[in-house]
Amino acid sequence: MAISRYIRAPKLNAAKLALSGALAVSALGATAAVTAAADSAPARPAAAGAAATTAQQDVSNRDARVNVSAGQVLDVARAQVGTTENAAGGGTKFQQWYADSARAGETVQRDGGNRNAYLNAPWCSMFVSWVGEQSGARSQIGWDAYTVTHAKWFAANDRWGTEAKPGAVVFFSWSGSKSLSAIDHVGFVVKDNGDGTISTIEGNTGNGKVEERVRPTSQVVGYGYPNYAA
Repeated sequence: MAISRYIRAPKLNAAKLALSGALAVSALGATAAVTAAADSAPARPAAAGAAATTAQQDVSNRDARVNVSAGQVLDVARAQVGTTENAAGGGTKFQQWYADSARAGETVQRDGGNRNAYLNAPWCSMFVSWVGEQSGARSQIGWDAYTVTHAKWFAANDRWGTEAKPGAVVFFSWSGSKSLSAIDHVGFVVKDNGDGTISTIEGNTGNGKVEERVRPTSQVVGYGYPNYAA
């Protein structure tokens, strides 16, 4: 099952790799190498899982807008800072919510596996999706457990670009690649710091927590732009 695109470097071990492989039995191939600067490394889809790399969610109305501001979404995300996974890489409300969601049924059909696999799966994209649900902005933020598909949904809706905006969904590749298929990780933009870095709120980072981070823009693949209220 192709879940979110990464396993954090500090916790990369045989048990975690085995979990990733079990989740990815029908849609993932080998796990990518981890660099010293990376929080995580992705499991990449094999040819049999090519459907997982396309925008599976319905393309929404490009002119639609939610009555939720970027600030409100960031407030919901920030309130989760400090939330931590358990020793098995699970136990978060984000994973439980996703496993129980209608979307999980769709992504299980797409990627294989079963709903329970999400309960201990990497959860950066599940965190972003949960924030969208809780804030009332899910129709604009999207929902998926697989970061590449999540990014391609924004691109399919003509809401993809290279400018860091508060509340934008930011997608990272630790290698510096600008290919959507190379995406490793996802979070929310808090602000552009104007010095080649951005401030973010991310799930499943550091030691399996929700954290506020500062990231170099050289690691950014691109940004998805929810159509927020003005």
